[in-house]
Amino acid sequence: MHRVRAFASLTAVLLVVPAGCSVAGATADGAAEQVVVGYQSKTINTVTAGTLLRAQGYFEKRLEDLGRETGKRYAVTWQDYDTGAPITAQMMAGKIDIGSMGDYPLLINAARGQQNAQTHTKLVAVTGYNVRGALNSVVVAPGSPVRSLADLKGRTVSTSVGSAGHGLLVQAARKAGVDPERDFKTENQQPQVGASALESGAVAALSQFVAWPGLLVHRGQARLLYDGGALGVPTLHGTVVRERFATDHGDVVRAFLRAQLDATKYLHEQPLAAARIVAEATGLPPEVVYLYNGANGVATFDLTLKPVLRAALEQDIPFLTSIGVLQKVDLAAFVDDSHLRAVYGADLDRDTASTVNPAAITGTDKACGRPVTDPALASEVWPAGGEATQPAATPTCALRAVRALGAAPRAVYVPDATTGTRWFADKSVWVRDPKAPEGERLKPFAAPSTAASYVDSHPGAAVVPYDEAVRSA
Repeated sequence: MHRVRAFASLTAVLLVVPAGCSVAGATADGAAEQVVVGYQSKTINTVTAGTLLRAQGYFEKRLEDLGRETGKRYAVTWQDYDTGAPITAQMMAGKIDIGSMGDYPLLINAARGQQNAQTHTKLVAVTGYNVRGALNSVVVAPGSPVRSLADLKGRTVSTSVGSAGHGLLVQAARKAGVDPERDFKTENQQPQVGASALESGAVAALSQFVAWPGLLVHRGQARLLYDGGALGVPTLHGTVVRERFATDHGDVVRAFLRAQLDATKYLHEQPLAAARIVAEATGLPPEVVYLYNGANGVATFDLTLKPVLRAALEQDIPFLTSIGVLQKVDLAAFVDDSHLRAVYGADLDRDTASTVNPAAITGTDKACGRPVTDPALASEVWPAGGEATQPAATPTCALRAVRALGAAPRAVYVPDATTGTRWFADKSVWVRDPKAPEGERLKPFAAPSTAASYVDSHPGAAVVPYDEAVRSA
């Protein structure tokens, strides 16, 4: 339990706004213009607008460039929060200028801001997204008898009400024929509290957003019950600004977006180094950060406001309305790509139309002696003590590489055979299908339910232990 508490203690960091700067954008010392940025260091698919961007100093560098044009000086204050709700509260009070948060909090931010002409906010960019919804998951204790969402009937589930993790729980339960209002009790808890409750046995399951599911599974404190990718509902995080600040300081907003582009470019080109930077800044294991933010990671990092993501926000509104946290929101007035369009360049429309992960696994698979070309099968092995990862053309090739190492690797990442969700190989459910093509007969699944569905629809297929899969690869 002490490891969960140690992680939880890191989520309480709050940098106080300097004295004399009670309203964001005002000057603290009469010389430097203040810019206040709210972010969530542990929500690691916002790192390009938060943790990584801050650690690399990209925003400060861009403001220095801006200062040479305007003759002004700028000072940045960073505020780290557990969730998006306090960032929204501070934005409504005029005390945070730029923030980043998930899809549900973004909609709540928009609705609250639109209640007053002075507090309007704008969604100006995306940080990370998953087009199938795999950034949210449901986990249970390792020895839990719960094998499916139907098994949660009569039990208690922890989630953060109004979050995307809550939305996943409700929608997935309904899809499985379970009534989330009658069949199980929902406990409204912050992620770290829910993690402790799961470990103590106070709740039967935890439904949360990154990085909690991956962290608990990696540590052996949980196993995946439901892969959010099975729901097929896109989820995203984004960058939001106060409209008045953007009107008065559009050049600063554009400098921030240039810095976010800098951070995204670095993450795409140096995914392992970026994961290590985020791990160092947050205290999260680098293996967990890399699961989500690495090459072919669960999160795709792309600033563009894609139609599929706008549609997902539109589809989220009825759920948030039904649970009473949202009354009215004008999504068209909230989404604004004008600042991004001003800094992005000629490829904006092309990239807006694409959902291909720019951070691909590439190279030559040494275990199978072939190039890595199919992102739906591409896997990755991180040897113990290794400074680099090894690409694998398929999950089976990844298993062969593990066997060839002769020592337990630091981590192995493989995509779920049906949802594509990247997961830890040793925490996956493996199925042997003798009728599958050569080299693809060992198939990983992130959750038992997707493995069971595959076995039921493929005669002759059977679940095998991970160690056996490695030996027989």
